[in-house]
Parts: sequence; C-alpha cells; structure tokens
Amino acid sequence: MPAPGENLRINPDRLWNSIHELAEIGPGIAGGSNRQTLTDDDAKGRALFQKWCEAAGMSMGVDQMGTMFMTRPGTDPDALPVYVGSHLDTQPTGGRYDGVLGVLAALEVVRSLNDLNIQTKHPIVVTNWTNEEGARFAPAMMASGVFAGQFSLDYAYGRKDSDGKAFGDELKRIGWVGDEQVGARKMHAYLEYHIEQGPILEAEGKQIGVVTHGQGLWWLEFTLTGKEAHTGSTPMTMRVNAGLAMARIMEMVQAVAMDAQPGAVGGVGQVKFSPNSRNVLPGTVVFTVDIRSPDQAKLDGMRARIEAEAAKIAAAFGVGCAVEAVGHFDPVAFDPTLVARVRKAAETLGYSHMDIISGAGHDACWMNRIAPSVMIMCPCVDGLSHNEAENISKEWASAGADVLLHAVLETAEIVG
Repeated sequence: MPAPGENLRINPDRLWNSIHELAEIGPGIAGGSNRQTLTDDDAKGRALFQKWCEAAGMSMGVDQMGTMFMTRPGTDPDALPVYVGSHLDTQPTGGRYDGVLGVLAALEVVRSLNDLNIQTKHPIVVTNWTNEEGARFAPAMMASGVFAGQFSLDYAYGRKDSDGKAFGDELKRIGWVGDEQVGARKMHAYLEYHIEQGPILEAEGKQIGVVTHGQGLWWLEFTLTGKEAHTGSTPMTMRVNAGLAMARIMEMVQAVAMDAQPGAVGGVGQVKFSPNSRNVLPGTVVFTVDIRSPDQAKLDGMRARIEAEAAKIAAAFGVGCAVEAVGHFDPVAFDPTLVARVRKAAETLGYSHMDIISGAGHDACWMNRIAPSVMIMCPCVDGLSHNEAENISKEWASAGADVLLHAVLETAEIVG
C-alpha cells in the first residue's frame, strides 16, 4: 500500500500555462525573455505574480531590496516558515525558464495544496528574489546576498548599470521599495527549484538533479589602460595596446582553467572597449573574468594566478592594469537532511535522479549560510541557458515540481 500522500502531484498544465503567460511580459526577440531587473517589464511581471499569489490566498511582504515574500499561513503561529522560490528577472537575451520555473513551481505547490485542502504546521513563503541575474546590476544574487549579510544595503543601492542608473533609484522608480528590514525574516528551511543550465541531466537521461553542492565563484573585473591612437598611422612598435593585452589575458585565463581540470571553469563573457571605434586603438578596456570551482583551494589558486599573470602581461605592453572583485561566493555544501529528503521524494515518485553539483550561482547559495537549504534541478535541452533558445519539456518541469511538492510537505509538516 502506498504511504498517505505518496501519489500527490501538482497540476502540470497550470504550471506550464503560468510560465508561458508570464513570458508574454518582457518578450525577447527570438522566443525568450528580456525582463531585466528593475525595468518596467520587471514591475509588470511582479504585479502579475502578486495577483496570482493573492488569488491563491497568500499575503505579500516586500523588503527594502524589493524581494517579494508571499505567505501561506501554517497552523502553528510559532513555527518558522519554509521558504520556496527563485527569481523572475532575466538576462537581456534570456530564456523563459531560468528562475521563473522555481518561482512559479513554488506558487504551484501552494495552489496544489489549496486544491487538495492540505494544511501544514509551518507557513510556506513563496519568494521572488530581486536581481538574481546580475545582468544589469553586478553582482548577481544581490538581494539574497544582502539578506544573508554578504552585502550592505547601501552597497546594493549604489550599484550602477551601464547607463549610470543606480539600483536604489531604479527600485524606487518602479515602485517596489518595501518597508521590511532586509534579513529580518527567520527561516525554517529554504528550497529552490531550477533548470540545470548544463547538459549533464539530459545526457544521463535523468529527470531530477539532487543538488548536493554549488560551485564557488569569483567575478574579477579588469580595467586595462593603454593609449588611444590611430590604427592606421601608429607604428606597431609604438603602440600601447590595451586590446592586445586583453586578448593575451583571455588566452591565459583559458590556460589557467585547463590546468585546474577537472572541476574548474573560467572564461570572459563581457568586454567593453573605449572609445570602441573601428580605427582607434582602445585607450581603456574593461572585461570580467568568471572563474568557478566546487574546490575552495582550486578557486583561490586560480584567482591568485590569474591576477599575477595578468599584471605581468599588461606590464609587458606598457598597459596599466587594475582589478576589482565584483562578485564572489565560496563553494556550497547543501543541507544533508534536505538533500536526502529530495532524493527520497524522487524515489517515492518513481523519477530517475542523480546527484549533481550546480555550475551556476543561485540565491540558495546565500540562503544556505543562514538556514538549511537545498536545490532541485530539471534538465534543459542541450544544457542551453542564458539564451532565448533555452528549452525544457512540460514533463521535466512537472516532475521536478512534484519532487518540490513532496520535499516541501515533509519539511513544512502536513497537519491531520
């Protein structure tokens, strides 16, 4: 005989339809999403999410970072809440599922509990963290980082986008500055469901990724200072070429990451030339190196080597070199009890699963510092993410949401 509640499932059609209805706000140009944080479309997406949550009987709280907390009461007023969520902001050319799946699956958990008339001892709080992506305002996972005490509120408010607009000003402009002190809330546990953003689960034919660890990360922003000069009339031997120095540093980053194999990655994803004219050697080049590893020693060793060798490369070309760490978190080991709970849920439901290390950073990485936390992952086609072609199946989405439902219920404790 199955255990009570063993066959509980979410409503897959409702989850799938919600995902694609939200995607109509801030559409990309190739089927994805462009709903960057603190834009007008972000505000519209928040409003729709609020409407759905309130229709499901939840009440809203918003903190000073604009993070949305939608609460379904528990039966015990003294029981700490179980938080479940992710983020609704996207990359400029993002997919429909990155972050959104986790927020709307958490909403679907509550909707399903309402359908089934199931009460829990602990309240359940569906959460939309502000600026997880870090695409418009660095660093990534900023609101959860402030919540966990990694960044100050003033630091976050002062971060500027490429147009010089400050985070605090833009949060106020779209009308989502809350009155709650950031980090004042206490958590019983935190669960986050996300697409893998990598190819492993699909390649292994697994429906569920049980996330045991998360990679640590450094974002190192380099500013190279050369001399602007005409590309046609400046002799090769008389150039102070910041662009050439950058190219050599990029090549070096690749070598450092390869030398740290297995279990390490490194690359450059953003480059800004100034004045960025086709016949002017750049006077300034700003670019960001992204290095990651689940091994703390490797991560720190890569950073030290990259900074030291970059300085030597720049000096060889007479180019000035400054570096700033604009993003960082240490490797994460998620709560063993919650990890086991997710694994058990997958087994109970009959879904194929495997342990996996998250290659990307997530809000759960910060939450794990202040409360027991865990992540669940579903496959994505070809491992593609941060791309409008990002894709998952409805079956994958609902399988992970089913696992989330069971893990939440065991953590929040069914009453009756």
